[in-house]
Amino acid sequence: MHFDGDEIRDFFGPDHGFGPGDRLRVVSTLVFLARKANEAGVSVIISALTAHEDARTLVAEELPDALVGYVECSIDQCAERDPKGLYARAKAGEIDTLVGWNSEYVPPANPALVLNTENADPDALFEMTDRFLVRR
Repeated sequence: MHFDGDEIRDFFGPDHGFGPGDRLRVVSTLVFLARKANEAGVSVIISALTAHEDARTLVAEELPDALVGYVECSIDQCAERDPKGLYARAKAGEIDTLVGWNSEYVPPANPALVLNTENADPDALFEMTDRFLVRR
């Protein structure tokens, strides 16, 4: 099963924003859903921006068997690929909470899997992920 932070925001609406506390609440919600799915015997992938150690600590404490993956991409490439126009809005001063643009992003210290999206195409990244999960 796959849970995504944007889905949580879409479901809960403006109660789950983009400030530091809101971001932690989104991760907390994702962790809760993942734990419940795991208890039912379902494997889970969570897609969430854990920009700081507080969110990663929460995940590690609540899901001790979780494996952290890091999708690596430069800020310039993120801005070029941006399907939602968030970087253009941040550049225009309309958004002041865009992680990596006007607030710091701290990469995870020891991710179990690193997917560099600038050095591999989507098919290769899928194969890397599949091989990684099969080994686990």
